[in-house]
Amino acid sequence: MRTAIIGGGIAGLSAAYELEKSRRGGAAVEYTLYESRARLGGSISSEIVHGAVLEGGPDSFLAEKPAGAELCRELGLGDQLTPSNDAARKTYIVVRNRLVPLPDGLMFLIPTKLIPTALTRLFSPMTKVRMALELLHPPRPAGHDESVAALVERHFGAEAVDRLADPLLSGIYGGDASQLSARTVLPRLVEMETQYGSLTRGMLAAHRQMRARMAAAKAAGGAGRVEGQGRPAPRGIFTTLRGGLQQLVDALEAQLEPEWVRRSTPVSALEKTAAGWRVTADDHAKHYDAVIVASPAWAASVLIRPVDAALGEELGAIPYSSSITVNLVYDEAELGPLPEGFGFLVPASEGRAMLACTFVHRKFLGRTPTGKAVLRAFLGGMKNDALLAEPDEVLVARVRRELTEILGERTIDLAARPEHTQVSRWQRAMAQYAVGHQERMQRIQERVAELPGLRLIGNAYDGIGIPDCIRLGRAAARDLTAAQPAKIAI
Repeated sequence: MRTAIIGGGIAGLSAAYELEKSRRGGAAVEYTLYESRARLGGSISSEIVHGAVLEGGPDSFLAEKPAGAELCRELGLGDQLTPSNDAARKTYIVVRNRLVPLPDGLMFLIPTKLIPTALTRLFSPMTKVRMALELLHPPRPAGHDESVAALVERHFGAEAVDRLADPLLSGIYGGDASQLSARTVLPRLVEMETQYGSLTRGMLAAHRQMRARMAAAKAAGGAGRVEGQGRPAPRGIFTTLRGGLQQLVDALEAQLEPEWVRRSTPVSALEKTAAGWRVTADDHAKHYDAVIVASPAWAASVLIRPVDAALGEELGAIPYSSSITVNLVYDEAELGPLPEGFGFLVPASEGRAMLACTFVHRKFLGRTPTGKAVLRAFLGGMKNDALLAEPDEVLVARVRRELTEILGERTIDLAARPEHTQVSRWQRAMAQYAVGHQERMQRIQERVAELPGLRLIGNAYDGIGIPDCIRLGRAAARDLTAAQPAKIAI
């Protein structure tokens, strides 16, 4: 079987790796990986400067999704896996240039502890009353899809959207809570509303169930404990690699046949033939039995429209946001004391360029030399595409100014210049799961089912994170080598 993989990001690399495994196992498999850029890995990009690991794109992946860590271990990177330093985890929201900590007991968007919620400065008295009355919400039958903002506002009010839902989701999706699909992005909350009515009661019930399962596991033999010790093994919410996520890209690339990897080779045309597929790149056409399209949906739509106009239109309608990361490396002696914790989020209502800032040296230990501090700012999102056109020095100056205004001159004096700056731009890189996303996926699946040998993978379909892309890439390759119809088109 000959397979073309279009796109060399983490999804495409994972698919290629799975095909290579099958080939080494004796299967009659050939593949070509096409990547339009000179480097592989998509938005994963790491470098080490002055001994500090700087991530240009994502800095970690969720530990609860196993595909990421499993692949790292399979590639011999298990000893490089580094959990987030959750003992020091604390996050702030910027409110009128002041850092207000998220209240204790907040489970994602849901307040579950009365006293911390009552005492927090994050919400007004009116919102706090609304949060208390939310416990009385009756169950609501499942209906049509709606935005995250609509769901949260119905339960907790507009201020909870502005100061909680929007900045939290902007940090994850780079998107807008008023556009994101509640059914896709927060399916558990939609289910809780249907079953319990009150999201607070639903979250408390889920927490009790989780504690009961943990107690049962403990009674059954101490699952999750460090071997030879009596305490639970540490596990952070996030996981990264000690030397940067680029280690994963490099390890995957090292497993592939070099002559089958074609960098700086954009695919210009894709055609369906009686025998399979014809892929044109560098004015040269080659025939394949199958094609895995791992490029962004907006790029995939251009290739697929001549094959299936309806499918191309659906792919082109998936919205994307752009983002910018700005890494600043400081000598800690040049800075005043930073607030405790991992960093802060900035609501759109604050009118700033920054969406968030992470104190990287606190979030992951062992990746920054002693005496150094790395501050990582995020800019862009759905409402600030114009920032992409700004020169690096303008973006760095704006981040430094906003840090001074938010953290105070005693911490970030504009006269204290960073030892190193790094600006990374990611144009139309993050897919947005807009209202109606699941219905769109159903239509896409139906069209793909009519095109044998075609698979679509990437962050536009069924999960935006690194583990999701790995899962989809490997599953598509396994599905093709097993010569079985895909259960899902992505």
